Amino acid sequence: MNGLTGKQGERDGRPLANRRAVLHGAAGIAVLGVAGCAGGPTMVSNDPVPTPQQQPGLAPIGTGPVQVAMLLPLTAQGNAGITGQALRNSAELAISEIQGAQVTITPFDTAGTPAGAQAATQQAVQLGARAIIGPLFASSVIATGQIATGAGIPVIAFSSDPNAAGRGVYLLSFLADADISRIVSYAVSQNRRSFAALLPATAYGQVAEAALRRTAAERGAQVVSIERYEADAVRIQEAVTRMAPVIAGPQARADSLLIPDNASALGPIASALAVNRVDVNRLKLLGSGQWNDPGVRAIPTLSGGWYPAPDENGFRSFSARYRARFGSEPPRIATLAYDAVTLSAALARINPGNPYSAQVLTNADGFSGIDGIFRFRPDGTNQRGLAVYEVRGGAPSVLDPAPRSFTGT
Repeated sequence: MNGLTGKQGERDGRPLANRRAVLHGAAGIAVLGVAGCAGGPTMVSNDPVPTPQQQPGLAPIGTGPVQVAMLLPLTAQGNAGITGQALRNSAELAISEIQGAQVTITPFDTAGTPAGAQAATQQAVQLGARAIIGPLFASSVIATGQIATGAGIPVIAFSSDPNAAGRGVYLLSFLADADISRIVSYAVSQNRRSFAALLPATAYGQVAEAALRRTAAERGAQVVSIERYEADAVRIQEAVTRMAPVIAGPQARADSLLIPDNASALGPIASALAVNRVDVNRLKLLGSGQWNDPGVRAIPTLSGGWYPAPDENGFRSFSARYRARFGSEPPRIATLAYDAVTLSAALARINPGNPYSAQVLTNADGFSGIDGIFRFRPDGTNQRGLAVYEVRGGAPSVLDPAPRSFTGT
C-alpha cells in the first residue's frame, strides 16, 4: 500500500492445452504448468531460533515441514492493525482447508514500520523460512526485500506500489497497471478510440497514466486530454472545468473518460461533471478496481460506467467461510493472504526440494486462486485475469468474464 491504493480464472483444475494443472486441497489453488525442479539448498543458522508462539497472535499455523514466515502489522494502530489480523485469520482459514498441508506458517509482527519489518525478516531468516508472505506496506516490503533477497528467500508481498517489487520480491496485490490495461483494452474492443482521464495527483495516478498511454498506443487509440487533481472538492471542480471542452458539447473529442479513484473523490467528480453539463450517456465513464465498492456504485452519475475487477463468486464463497469461522466480515484484501498461503502449500507439495524458486514462481501459465488467475513477472509485478463489469442500478453486471487462462492474453 503506502500511497498506492487499488484494487481476477481457471477454477476447476482442468488441464490447459499441452500443459498440466494440479489442484491441491479444498483451498482451491490450481498450479498451472509447473514442472518439477531439482532440489535446492536449505538455509542453516546457528543463531537462536525465535519463539514467536510466546507472543499473542503469533503462534505458528499448521505443522508441515516447510517453514514459511508471514509478516503482518499486527500491533500497528488503526486500520492497519485490523487488516493485519484479518490477513492472519485468512492464513489460518487456508491451512484449515488444506488436507495434509506441507507448510507451517509462522506470523511475525512488523508493527507497520520498516524497522519492524527488518527485525521480523531477520527472525524469519533465523527460523529457516523458505519463503516470506507479506509485508503489507511498500516501505516495509522494501525493507524486507533488502534482507530476504540477500538470504535467498523469496517474498510474496501485499503492497500495491509497483516500486516495491523486484527480483525475488513478488507482489500478489491488485495493481493499477493491470486494472487500466484491462479496462482500456476492453473499451477499445467496443469501438472507444479517444480517451480522456481525470487522475489523482498521486503515485497511483502516475501509474494509471502510464498504463493508459501505453495501452492506448498498443491498441491504436488516442489519449486526448489528462487532468490531475488534489484530494479537494474545489481542485476537483477546477480540473473538470479545465477538461470540459474536451468531454462536453459539440466540440468534444473524447468518447471515454477514465476516472480511477474511490468513492470520496468520485462523489465530487460526479457533481462537477453535472455542473459542466457532461453527457454521461455519450461519454463512457471508465473506472479501476476501486469501483468494486457499493459506495462507488451507488453514485447515480456512474450508472452505465465500466470497471475491471476479479470474478466475485470466489470472494463471496470465501467471505461466507471467513464469517462462519471468525464471526466478522473480511476486508477485500484478505483473499491475498489466503491465496499466498494456499500457493505456498501447493508448491511445497508439488516440489518439496525447491518449492519457491524464481523459475517456479514466474511460470508463464501462472496460478489460480480465490480471485482467479494470476502470474508473477520476473520484475516482481503481476498480471491478473480480470472481468469487466458495468454499473447497473447500483449493482455490478458482468460484461466480459474473467479469462480462465493466460493463453492468448
